[in-house]
Amino acid sequence: MNFKFVSAGEKKKLIEELGKDFGIEKLNYLLIESGRERIRGFTGHMSKEEIVEIGNLINVELIGLYLINREEGKGLRLSFDSTHVLRNEIKQGVLEINDGQLGDWLRGKDLEIVFRRGNVIIKHGEDLVGCGKSNGLKIFNYVPKDRRLKSVR
Repeated sequence: MNFKFVSAGEKKKLIEELGKDFGIEKLNYLLIESGRERIRGFTGHMSKEEIVEIGNLINVELIGLYLINREEGKGLRLSFDSTHVLRNEIKQGVLEINDGQLGDWLRGKDLEIVFRRGNVIIKHGEDLVGCGKSNGLKIFNYVPKDRRLKSVR
């Protein structure tokens, strides 16, 4: 098995940390930690025991949706997809961008914007378009390379 279940105590700590950055108060998911600092959320009808049983037969490292990246010493960062899934839970740490900034963001460029330090959810209109990290002067882009728009020359 290449995964482990996140304990109730650890889940509570994760939610507290997500609450500080994004105002998230709950995660209605079975949380599973897989390799490379990734935490996935599962909402299916299988029990932990059934997941383990299947895990003994086949590779279930990719069960659930990739929600959170936990980087040692850097805290938690929401994945690109989780910003959409958790949109109703996110209550703070959101930065609204304009049309020109959206084009740059979706092409993988960092944004020269003064914003509070730490994790930032990027919003355009009603859409959440990813998560970045601010050093106070710049928002560093974490849009996955395979999800970026290709530049037209």
